[in-house]
Amino acid sequence: MVAFIPVNEPLINGNEKKYLCECIDTGWISSEGPFVKEFEQKMSMLVGRKYGIAVSSGTAALEVAVQALGIGEGDEVIMPAFTIISCAMAVTKVGAVPVLVDSDLTSWNMDVDEIEAKITSKTKAIMMVHLYGLPVEVSKVTELAERYNLKIIEDAAEMHGQTYNGRKCGSFGDISTFSFYSNKHITTGEGGMVVTDDIELAERSRMLRNLCFRKDVRYMHDEISDNYRFTNLQAAVGLAQLERLNEFIEKKRQMGRYYTDRLKGISGLILPIEETEYADNIYWVYGMVLDKDIPIDNRTVQKLLAEEGIGSRTFFWCIHEQPVYQNQGLFQKEKYPKAEYLARKGFYVPSGLALTEEKMEKVVSGVRKVMNKIYMLKENS
Repeated sequence: MVAFIPVNEPLINGNEKKYLCECIDTGWISSEGPFVKEFEQKMSMLVGRKYGIAVSSGTAALEVAVQALGIGEGDEVIMPAFTIISCAMAVTKVGAVPVLVDSDLTSWNMDVDEIEAKITSKTKAIMMVHLYGLPVEVSKVTELAERYNLKIIEDAAEMHGQTYNGRKCGSFGDISTFSFYSNKHITTGEGGMVVTDDIELAERSRMLRNLCFRKDVRYMHDEISDNYRFTNLQAAVGLAQLERLNEFIEKKRQMGRYYTDRLKGISGLILPIEETEYADNIYWVYGMVLDKDIPIDNRTVQKLLAEEGIGSRTFFWCIHEQPVYQNQGLFQKEKYPKAEYLARKGFYVPSGLALTEEKMEKVVSGVRKVMNKIYMLKENS
């Protein structure tokens, strides 16, 4: 009998324990330990960047990236309406303004064709956020950035090892960011990284992650920043995970194909596309979207799946509909119908690397059962 299946089960059965024991045996457990630098070097090399700066979370990486670029009061940053709030928080925290664009319903990423109309004299950057398994159409974003002299902040939190036209995600921004949260292909529990080819941005990022200590006099500060440091313990886990990234990517793609083969043809359910002309899906998670004519939302599906012993999670909620921003008077009367549709109808099922085929089959059976219930409700309404 398979017990309740959580939405994520990480795979940590490589060298994680060995490297953690080395941290403990040597006493290097803080951010000063040698694994931190090694992890920074190997992660930045993976994506073809010169510099990597490990930080405490993906959110911290975004905040460091925005501040390193000098974005501040009144500046505008274009970003997707449909993404995690961390993206907007990094911008509003410095007094800048998120300018939103709607979604593309095929890839679930930002609709890059809507970006140019949002560019003004106040625009300083485009935040290009790759979502759920497929990258943004990068070439259109980089062309606009070059034409209008804008910076690119690339959020590759969910794209470990993914490519766009053969080039690694995380290599396209003036500054790019990763997350190592427990549901990512490479996890350190919590953690993140900033990567760049610009030495000035790298040095500024290092200062920002560490309370803005002055180089010449410790405990003296000309600016205020947070403690975003990353520990040697986290880096030890990250290195062990990084060693197996290719294996993890192949397993994720196998899982994606497994789910698609067994769920295709279910009425009312839109499955993720397997590829675009520029990338194969890396299936950060296995998401799906309810048809517009299904009379319930993703939260109801989440409850029904839980009754079947299956964990699930709804998609991100739209930035313009976040109560915290509504209460501040932001995004008044703004509508992004495709983003709103994804936020209300999208969800994902267990997708962690430790998931077994037996558990995946239970997920498939549960999804089918839930969709049958939904259609019975629809016919009786």
